[in-house]
Amino acid sequence: MTPILNHSRVTASDREPERWLLVLHGIYGTGRNWGTIVRRLVEARPEWGALLVDLRLHGGSQGFEPPHTLAASAADVDALVEHLDFNAAAVLGHSFGGKVALMYARQHPEGLRQVWVMDSTPAVREPSGSAWRMIEAARSLPEEFGSRQEAIEGIERHGYSTGVAQWMAMNLQPAEGRYRWRLDFDGVEQMLRDFFRTDLWEVVEQPPEGVELHFVKATQSSTLDDEA
Repeated sequence: MTPILNHSRVTASDREPERWLLVLHGIYGTGRNWGTIVRRLVEARPEWGALLVDLRLHGGSQGFEPPHTLAASAADVDALVEHLDFNAAAVLGHSFGGKVALMYARQHPEGLRQVWVMDSTPAVREPSGSAWRMIEAARSLPEEFGSRQEAIEGIERHGYSTGVAQWMAMNLQPAEGRYRWRLDFDGVEQMLRDFFRTDLWEVVEQPPEGVELHFVKATQSSTLDDEA
């Protein structure tokens, strides 16, 4: 049986949502990374509910078989929507999740009205960036740690800030008095390779009928260049 993505619902306290927003995190993240922002959103717009999704191989979404690709990730999201038996009116994706959102729009546009791509790109690029380098950094460290701080210090030695190292350490899980990575770095590498080699400009240039595309770029980000 194909596993279902781990997820949590966020709704306003006094209202049943009329429509739903899917929220897809970036690589190494989990759905709960967006919890605070999304709670504010649904309180301001109580007609909306949000589904915080853990993408395959992240958070509580373990046990997914290869291929670990954007297409497979989008199919996972569609399987979740089918399992919950509701239509998603909007999908928001950050970084890796942004490209999953575009793939989801291409593969499963039924009922979809908005796609929000946060600091991501539809373009093909050479593998690069801090998320890509993190794979090598993590592989160079021991498989187990005596404490979370030990892992944090190991990541910092590879040039990452304390904040990034602490965030990455959220992917550790207790194991017989020690800590191990919950992440399958071989699988994550496959996901990132597919992220960099997949061209989704066709979705941007010819979006599905009735679907609005919105791109949000951080001020100092180089993910989406000015020409794009």
